Amino acid sequence: MKTALITGITGQDGAYLAKFLIEKGYLVLGTSRNKNIKNLQNLQLLGIQGSTSIISLNLNNYDEIIDLLEQYCPDEIYYLAGQSSVSLSFERPLETIESCTSALINILEAIKSIRKPVKLYHASSSECFGELQGRVATEHTSFEPRSPYAIAKAASHWLIKNYRDTQELFLCNGILFNHESPLRPVNFVTKKIVSAACRIANGSKEKLNLGRLDISRDWGWAPEYVEAMWCMLQMDSPDDYIIATGKTHSLKDFVRYTFEYLTLNWEEHVEINKSLFRDTDITSNTADPSYAKKKLKWKASLYMHDVIKNMMNAEVDLLKK
Repeated sequence: MKTALITGITGQDGAYLAKFLIEKGYLVLGTSRNKNIKNLQNLQLLGIQGSTSIISLNLNNYDEIIDLLEQYCPDEIYYLAGQSSVSLSFERPLETIESCTSALINILEAIKSIRKPVKLYHASSSECFGELQGRVATEHTSFEPRSPYAIAKAASHWLIKNYRDTQELFLCNGILFNHESPLRPVNFVTKKIVSAACRIANGSKEKLNLGRLDISRDWGWAPEYVEAMWCMLQMDSPDDYIIATGKTHSLKDFVRYTFEYLTLNWEEHVEINKSLFRDTDITSNTADPSYAKKKLKWKASLYMHDVIKNMMNAEVDLLKK
């Protein structure tokens, strides 16, 4: 039985990854600074809370990390911790950058020190590319981050590459494009849209306030993306991979299809709020995931329309309870 350690296990990706690994026969450990019931709700929703071991850990404490690695000897570490909201990163830039980089350095130093065979996956981000201006991003496209979150992820990405090259450690960056699920918190625009549309269909008279609708993103299904994380650590040598569907849609398309799913006209229920506009908004990001398909044998099977349907069905079920 392999042992996997997931930092950030209580988030969307961490919960789905834990479920995936448990089904693969792993012993799954997760770290959290707060083990209260609310914090573990994603694990509860997936029915796996009792199948994981949650360990209280301060990722900024190097000694605690060393003790944990020596006690549990994980075969694989999935580093998913850190503040993950782009919009919130503008309000809390220092917290965002420190949450993504400081703890990662501690883990990398700990892995270097114990000198035991362990593979690490790091959650990089498509936000690192910044404004692509019509270009299609590959693993070799340069980074031009436009938010504190993107700066933090770019720094972490390069930390992984540096430690991999200089210390000969098995470290991988997963450059994930947008991936959604019912576990998304409401500060993410996709969850905001789906939740509001369902309330409106259920009789609410509210208006959905949104910013720019002309931005475009590559939206995939989160439970599929965690399999790609695992695939990276099963390879013979470490590398970096873009994980995406390869198909880009505008936010307007996302909104329109969401309301159409409920037989509603989105224009009657959506208001554009210019206070939600940001000068640094990325207008479009387009990905080429062919390297992951070639090397990992991984390919997305669900696209934006499928993602919306799955999220809508989950939200409707929730409102019925």
